Amino acid sequence: MGTTTKLTFEEFRNLPEREGTHYELDEGELLMEASPAARHNLARQRIAMSLAQFVEPGRLGIVLEEMDFRLGPETVRNPDVAFVAAEHLKKIDIDVSPIEGPPALAVEVISPSNTAQDIAKKTQQYLQAGCHRVWLVYPALRLVEVHTTAGVGRVREPELLREQELLPGFSLSLQYIFDGQR
Repeated sequence: MGTTTKLTFEEFRNLPEREGTHYELDEGELLMEASPAARHNLARQRIAMSLAQFVEPGRLGIVLEEMDFRLGPETVRNPDVAFVAAEHLKKIDIDVSPIEGPPALAVEVISPSNTAQDIAKKTQQYLQAGCHRVWLVYPALRLVEVHTTAGVGRVREPELLREQELLPGFSLSLQYIFDGQR
């Protein structure tokens, strides 16, 4: 049986940065992830760029990549992409990390090393903290799951990923996410 490193939020905040390593705090348990592969990064960048191009002109909020969000007293998660709505921006200090509270939308690009149990737990933590939507993007399956407190929807090619509730009028081609082709 492996050992678990338990930390308080203050201990987590004081961890030194390590090149190529991302930290998360899962109910007091320190999690470390290595830098992802290029396919993962490309999908993340394409999603972030598309969201930002939609969000910024209307001043709907901001889109962040790999930003820490404090979801609970001892839980800090770092989604690949996050949309923070304008209303939430008024309540936070953008010069401080982690951001207090969840994003309106958290996007996780799933890598082969992610376990189903870890992804399910992280998704529930986002939703229980007040996140409105969690997109789980599966490049290997060319599929996106959209999680809400009401349930789960799935989008497959050639369908468009739409976010009508949070971002009315937004749509994104899965082929663009996975291949860079519009």
